[in-house]
Amino acid sequence: MKIDGVFSGGGVKAYAFVGALKSIEKNTLQLERVAGTSAGAIVASFVAADYSTDEIDEMLGELDLKDFLDPPWLSKWIPFSKWFFLYFQLGIYKGDKLEHWLYQHLAKKNIYTFHDLQPGYLKVIVSDLSLGKLVVIPDDLKRIYNIEPNYFPVSKAVRMSAGFPYFFMPKKLPGRSKKKSIIVDGGLLSNFPLWVFENKTKRNDRPILGVKLSETVEKQNQPRKIKNAFDMFLALFSTMKQAHDTRYISKSYNNHIIFIPVEDIGTTDFQITEETKEVLIETGMKAADQFLKGWPK
Repeated sequence: MKIDGVFSGGGVKAYAFVGALKSIEKNTLQLERVAGTSAGAIVASFVAADYSTDEIDEMLGELDLKDFLDPPWLSKWIPFSKWFFLYFQLGIYKGDKLEHWLYQHLAKKNIYTFHDLQPGYLKVIVSDLSLGKLVVIPDDLKRIYNIEPNYFPVSKAVRMSAGFPYFFMPKKLPGRSKKKSIIVDGGLLSNFPLWVFENKTKRNDRPILGVKLSETVEKQNQPRKIKNAFDMFLALFSTMKQAHDTRYISKSYNNHIIFIPVEDIGTTDFQITEETKEVLIETGMKAADQFLKGWPK
């Protein structure tokens, strides 16, 4: 059966998506259109590029996440200068190595721009801080920035979506005005864009399956303990990430979402071990296997 898939953000926890993809394949489900935010956008781009699950597994298995940590050269010689870059460049790492890695692997499938993909088969979510907008690439490029969507690099779009605030330096997009927009992680405004394929005027062509790297909605909505300013900052950031999506999920069918419980692993923990990666993959597969036994209902 053909389905559309939506993948949430989650940083390094995205290894769990590999397990979910294996289960989806095992259950004879074929992904057609795909969408994602941040780490979910990375996985979605490889699916859209026609990578098999085994190829994605091998690709991520060979990856050393620490290779993506590319601070400006000055930071290597003057460690405290990273705070200078954090203040003025809005991030510690450039993110160029991540974008280059994406470009290389997409190029192996002859995917360079959105023109190389089937129309509408990949949607990437980013956040425009300058305009205060949630942006869907490639759909919104022409309307908001007057950029031709067909010739926008897929690797650049995914890198922007994975631009975790303060960790990676944000990318910039020229727009209709002289000022460029600051673009960061799509998860800031929609970490789980399950809404992106919904057809409000008629029935969807295919079932939509969401894969979310978190506990169920009920557990997400438990009250947070806020004892100091740092707790408040984390709560604010978490609220911004979850508020939009939680409201949508509460209105939609919860039985279209695979929830993968991976809360004990940090989003930007680029030091995770090979054992942890295997645990994530196994967790993703178990959660998907359990869910797909009775799906679709």
